Amino acid sequence: MAARSDSFENSFSDRVKRLIAAIPRGKVATYGQIAACAGNHRASRQVAWLLHSSSAKDKLPWHRVINSTGGISLPIGGGFEEQRMALEAEGIAVDQKGRVDLKTYLWNPGA
Repeated sequence: MAARSDSFENSFSDRVKRLIAAIPRGKVATYGQIAACAGNHRASRQVAWLLHSSSAKDKLPWHRVINSTGGISLPIGGGFEEQRMALEAEGIAVDQKGRVDLKTYLWNPGA
């Protein structure tokens, strides 16, 4: 039974990583959007954990994943500035509070 759980976790993790890797330059996705597309709409925290633990190793565009209100979730001095600069370098407008207009920049994986 444990092997089944492990394989589900691995397959969910793999789906999350593939989805994040597929976010095009100049677009963003939310943690919840990635979780839902990967098969578990309640796993947005797991998406955040996967990004934290795997983004460098798997060369994921971590900066393109933001929270459901369009905001950067990282704290000022703890990655906020780096994420903001990376988004702006791709032409994504980020306001002073670290928010992105989801109507303009949200990725639609089905399109």
